[in-house]
Amino acid sequence: MTISIITLFPQMFEGPFSHSIIKRALNKNLLEIKLIDLRSFGIGKHKTVDDKPYGGGAGMILRVDVLKKAIDETRDKTLNKSEEKVILMDASGKTFNQKNAERLSKLKHLIIICGHYEGVDARVRNFIDEEISVGDFILTGGEIPAILVTDAVARYAENVLKKGVIEAESFSGDDNSHLEYPQYTRPDVFEKLSVPKILREGNHGKIAEWKKEASKKRTEKLRPDLL
Repeated sequence: MTISIITLFPQMFEGPFSHSIIKRALNKNLLEIKLIDLRSFGIGKHKTVDDKPYGGGAGMILRVDVLKKAIDETRDKTLNKSEEKVILMDASGKTFNQKNAERLSKLKHLIIICGHYEGVDARVRNFIDEEISVGDFILTGGEIPAILVTDAVARYAENVLKKGVIEAESFSGDDNSHLEYPQYTRPDVFEKLSVPKILREGNHGKIAEWKKEASKKRTEKLRPDLL
């Protein structure tokens, strides 16, 4: 899978993509990430990418002609529409969740556009497939949301994680309405807080029952809206 990110600030992605699971996936060629500098598609000698909004208002708007050129140059002409999607990170978009991550991971090419400043010219929406938000709050730009989406999608890429890891996590697997059960490791006792005895006894049947019940209780306490 290839993820292409169109951004004014490609340097913002260097740290997050240079560590842990994504780094290993890149090193093993399980995933390809391309950082596309929007400035390179700017207009004139100053590479202008934005302008003042029609009708007045604060801030600057990313130009539709610049963004359209970047999208066209980034598309993989060998793929059909079902294999490639263009998404815009926008606070007014549909809220991103685990199901979206799994769905997008099935693509061969995902193009993510990072908005910035006051936003993008509304005409850009004629050239994208989806608008995605990571929550009901405003950030300086779409770069941090793009990192979140990339991380969530990359974990579903083939062979990036061991089989069964994702299925056991919150919001995943056949029963995605429950949070993951609590996890423990050594030491067995810390400041009078003990690991549940059943997890240390090795009875896999009872452990499975405990995990299911613990998952249910945790969901009831933290996210009753999921039930």
